Amino acid sequence: METGKNIAVAKKWLDAGELVGIPTETVYGLAANGLNTDAVLKIYKAKNRPQFNPLILHVPYLSEAKKLVQYFPEKALILAEHFMPGPLTLVLPKKGIVSDIISAGHNTVAIRIPNHPLTLQLLRQLDYPLAAPSANISGYISPTSIQHVLQQMGNKVKYVLDGGNCAVGVESTIVKIIGEEATILRYGGLAIEDIEALIGTVQHSNENNKNPEAPGMMLSHYAPKAKVIIGDIEKNLALLEGKTIGVLSFHKAYHEPEIKLSLQLSATQNLDEAARNIFAYLRQLDAATPEIILAELLPDEGLGKAINDRLIRAAVR
Repeated sequence: METGKNIAVAKKWLDAGELVGIPTETVYGLAANGLNTDAVLKIYKAKNRPQFNPLILHVPYLSEAKKLVQYFPEKALILAEHFMPGPLTLVLPKKGIVSDIISAGHNTVAIRIPNHPLTLQLLRQLDYPLAAPSANISGYISPTSIQHVLQQMGNKVKYVLDGGNCAVGVESTIVKIIGEEATILRYGGLAIEDIEALIGTVQHSNENNKNPEAPGMMLSHYAPKAKVIIGDIEKNLALLEGKTIGVLSFHKAYHEPEIKLSLQLSATQNLDEAARNIFAYLRQLDAATPEIILAELLPDEGLGKAINDRLIRAAVR
């Protein structure tokens, strides 16, 4: 598999209906021509992703997003004008041009404008949107570096654009807007507080994960191979004598002899730094092969909501 910064090479493979790894500010994506059904099906096959789990379409401009939806509600336009490009995905009523393979049979489509110079440059040279879920095997930890993509995708992609490490580190926040009603479908790299400051209070989805309307809503997701236990780390350590342990804490370091690896998401308790580290640190802990990974929830504010969401889903077995 080739890697590099060559937009022309990435475009060549995408035009041919093949898969390409792309960087975004959130995580790396596994991209294909979003209007080519055969190419989109390759995404599902490469990821071993269930086809009832929808995909996000990536576009370079708001004008291109409008071509894919029936209408843009006022609240959606306000959010788009403030946060696109950026870690925001909008779920809106779709036009017929968007296949049911993309939307998993729903009458809505998820759309975003990623904020990464390489991928924006690529999108501006295409005459189709890119379907691009995270570039990993479905259910495993999302990739935030090109090395993560190479480890997971191997020869399943033709080319990976090397955009360095992801600046945000967790997936986009997904907001569904129908008429005047806005609903958070997935916590992510855009804080809910920033959204509500512009459009007022939003609803929070409790939709059945067996029929998700957007990515990231599966009950078990973002999971390492080792079992994850969330709670008071010190108390759980005392209950797990004889086990080999990995620790993922917010800011405190642990040095007990049974701990194979202890990582702090942010020694300074910075939630943005913690978000950048969450997936990379889960991968490091998994690579250390502990029997159990102990983690704790972070303050439930700002990006802490997204981090806690990922930890809770990683712990589901």
